[in-house]
Amino acid sequence: MEAANHICSTAWPSPVRPSASTGTLGRHLARRLVEIGARDVFSVPGDFNLTLLDHLIAEPELNLIGCCNELNAGYAADGYARSRGVGACVVTFTVGGLSVLNAIAGAYSENLPVICIVGGPNSNDYGTNRILHHTIGLPDFSQELRCFQTVTCNQAVVNNLDDAHELIDTAISTALKESKPVYISISCNLPGIPHPTFARDPVPFFIAPKISNQLGFEAAVEAAAAFLNKAVKAVLVGGPKIRGMLSGDTAVIAETGDSWFNCQKLRLPENCGGCDSHVTAQDISTMIRCGQKSIIFLINNEGYTIEVEIHDGPYNVIKNWDYTGLVDAIHNGQGKCWTAKVRTEDELLDAISTATGEHKDSLCFIEVIVHKDDTSKELLEWGSRVSAANSRPPNPQ
Repeated sequence: MEAANHICSTAWPSPVRPSASTGTLGRHLARRLVEIGARDVFSVPGDFNLTLLDHLIAEPELNLIGCCNELNAGYAADGYARSRGVGACVVTFTVGGLSVLNAIAGAYSENLPVICIVGGPNSNDYGTNRILHHTIGLPDFSQELRCFQTVTCNQAVVNNLDDAHELIDTAISTALKESKPVYISISCNLPGIPHPTFARDPVPFFIAPKISNQLGFEAAVEAAAAFLNKAVKAVLVGGPKIRGMLSGDTAVIAETGDSWFNCQKLRLPENCGGCDSHVTAQDISTMIRCGQKSIIFLINNEGYTIEVEIHDGPYNVIKNWDYTGLVDAIHNGQGKCWTAKVRTEDELLDAISTATGEHKDSLCFIEVIVHKDDTSKELLEWGSRVSAANSRPPNPQ
């Protein structure tokens, strides 16, 4: 994939109107993804999807981004859907599909249209009772499909060219209509084969407009403001400086935990987005390779503090890593990346100044060392409530 011309492009082409496409199944799928706006597709190669990946790379308006594992690819597609309206990922059969499943389930709960594409077994292997690799050792290839049925709104198993057009377009249309993920499995021997149906117009699709209850929204804002005005703890050391970094062109991503509670207090500028995600260490390498200019703050409190506030125990203590050293090793002098480890407010402010100044064109990683008991009031209250809810005795029988 490294040799492709369209990997990790940061340019955003103008929308493409749906048009009849001709050629192979692989090109048909590639054009559909471009037409709906999923122009960056997150993938992990496996032998069942390699030919399909070739056809996606060949589409000049599609950008294939290789991720370090399937779960990360799924979360990347989740984030893309939040930002762009629809996302897509491509993995391999079963070993990849089951790995990405948790991210797809998250997208389902968040009402995000994510197109999960799986490279499936050769069409000739269906119904032969053959036991293939990347399976659980049974000739039944439907286990992956059954897993996805509960966390997707449509499932398409494409192992026949005659209905491939209808299955693919219906799945994509349903994802956009219902704002939920879909599952599309494509047999590994089909992407390069042409079929007359691929010249047809697509099954109609649209992205439903988001309708907001203005009165309810205003009431929620007032209630949240009243609650936050009673807060006794600062957002974060250097919080005002972080707010100064934000604009309508930025997005705040906060991992579940105390960072999420604190980031709720940030007053975001107009059009500045916020979301919740989990960024895993491996795909920092992908961010560097793709030239991302993000600033990552890692709050190092030496453990699972959010779990401690729910129920403490020795299992909440983890081995502390040298996180900046890890990122430096991943960087390895290739691409633009800058790291810093800070322990005081002044060091944090200096690091923010450097990240937004001298190293503004780099991926910046700032590790903030805090005491393990340095938590927000909201997390303490939330932990107590979760603990109480979890420890309720059984109802009388």
